[in-house]
Amino acid sequence: MTARTFRARVAPLALTTVLLGGVAMATAQPAAAAKAKPSNYYLKFDKNQSDPTKSRLHLMKKGAKGKADTSVKSWRAGSGNGSKDACRSNAGWLPNGSYDIEFRSTSYDGSAIKGYVIKLKDKYCAGNKTKRTDLFIHSEMTSKGGQGSKNGNDSPWRWDGDRDYKSLGCIKLKPTDIKDLFSQANSKGWPKTLKVVS
Repeated sequence: MTARTFRARVAPLALTTVLLGGVAMATAQPAAAAKAKPSNYYLKFDKNQSDPTKSRLHLMKKGAKGKADTSVKSWRAGSGNGSKDACRSNAGWLPNGSYDIEFRSTSYDGSAIKGYVIKLKDKYCAGNKTKRTDLFIHSEMTSKGGQGSKNGNDSPWRWDGDRDYKSLGCIKLKPTDIKDLFSQANSKGWPKTLKVVS
């Protein structure tokens, strides 16, 4: 192996290493979860045409050969701000279709979303090919999974009621429900995909 080849193979690993107090520690890579063994489970978001905030998110188990898939458990969930236009970024509910799950976290610390999250791959809507980005399944909580203090009429880090099922296009569950989803998936097997259906 030449020195150049060795450097080319080692360099990507070096990029994932962080020095903490003089000790090298590899950082966790979200993509690693995608290489795990196939899952017998997936998520399904079933849109409610009469009220997008009263849709359902299901943890589904794939049926054995010739058998139908079954819903293990489901939770009320919303997507979008009430608009059914899947091509309206930051407003409409998610486009129908299949989504890869990129990663999950119980301590996500984004600028607009925190706590328990499931990150979905970007998706083009069918109508005008708008690319929908920054898509998550999430709730309203702090980065540690708790509830923030009440701040006026509506706090982004606190679940204040049914109006919080509305989002900028993501899928939202109340805090106890997303924690239950994580608990169910941890015990049965983590999904690799989400299906969005009408």
